[in-house]
Amino acid sequence: MSEQAREAPQRRADGPLRLGTRRSKLAMAQSGLVADAVRQVTGRSVELVEITTYGDVSREHLAQIGGTGVFVTALREALLRGDVDFAVHSLKDLPTTQPAELALAAVPVREDARDVLVARDGLTFAQLPDGARVGTGSPRRMAQLNAYARSHGLTIETVPIRGNVDTRIGYVRKGELDAVVLAAAGLNRIGRIDEATDFLSVDTVLPAPGQGALAIECVADNASLVAALGELDDPYTRAAVTAERSLLAALEAGCSAPVGAFADLLADGQTVKEMRLRGVVGTTDGSTLVQLSTTGPVPETHDQAMALGRELAAEMLAKGAAGLMGERAH
Repeated sequence: MSEQAREAPQRRADGPLRLGTRRSKLAMAQSGLVADAVRQVTGRSVELVEITTYGDVSREHLAQIGGTGVFVTALREALLRGDVDFAVHSLKDLPTTQPAELALAAVPVREDARDVLVARDGLTFAQLPDGARVGTGSPRRMAQLNAYARSHGLTIETVPIRGNVDTRIGYVRKGELDAVVLAAAGLNRIGRIDEATDFLSVDTVLPAPGQGALAIECVADNASLVAALGELDDPYTRAAVTAERSLLAALEAGCSAPVGAFADLLADGQTVKEMRLRGVVGTTDGSTLVQLSTTGPVPETHDQAMALGRELAAEMLAKGAAGLMGERAH
């Protein structure tokens, strides 16, 4: 593209780019980080436009109101109406099918994908007392935490909770729960990671598909904006989360299903050799888990990343994964 062509959209565009975001403290922090990066690559000013989603105002548990897609719909509608120019989502909130009218313009470098424990008295997971009450609204976390506890001769009680970070940590501070489990990425982004009392290794608890990654979305026919936002894309992160989400889609599981997935790069010295994809699905009491992994060349295309996820899903289904997910989407 010539310099002249590159500058043309900026001359035509008037005013700042409008970034649609949820109002939560975490969403605003994530959007603020992206806004700074977009200012740097486009040279344009960016203003945050706060949008309330059904997921923010409903008090029901996420699994009951249709999983985390409830946080995405209002932002996508604002994009399609032209109220905002682009939007930032937590990637794990995005439904696995991408609407044709919208482009997933960038998946920036992923934050820490692990889950963390915030427990009373600085306890690690292994130090929790027998019968400890551990809060999480995620069937995926419940399944793996219960299985991990059982394998260490512990019994825990997983208690369904929701709400923002303050609300969740508040249950521990007030003594209502012994611990809560949160995503490390969220605590990092709001500057509160020092409140974590234990980092749960991905070998113990596989994160949600796409956890720790952000998705930057805009309308597909705004080619100049798609290209500008694309400067923030990290190809390795995109390949990893594409494989993880492909696994989720192939299991026909929504974002509220007890599915964990994580793709990481296996390096030999400085050279990245392969990508390993791990997946888990289980009953929420942790009594039955299907956990498998596959390793292959680092995907170089979207289709290769999708294939990696589908292959592992097929193996998991052959091992009985379908029966562990409760209600399948019809």
